[in-house]
Amino acid sequence: MINTHDTAALAAPAKLSIRVSEANRLHHLWNNNGTWWLHYTEHLADFTKRRVRRSLRTHDLELAIARRDAWLRTNAPRTP
Repeated sequence: MINTHDTAALAAPAKLSIRVSEANRLHHLWNNNGTWWLHYTEHLADFTKRRVRRSLRTHDLELAIARRDAWLRTNAPRTP
């Protein structure tokens, strides 16, 4: 079997698809049975994408917003 995948491209980090919406303060947030989750899309080097959900481990909306903002500040790609 021939491996057609470029291992260097697969090792490249995923590019996050993050949109910031001032009009929608709940953007990237999802409430599942009372627990708030962060959700976003990763675009991978092999031109596929992956939807990611991370629990914010809180039932409190304001705390969820603060945790989402902190996570995005730490993990979102920087634009020049």
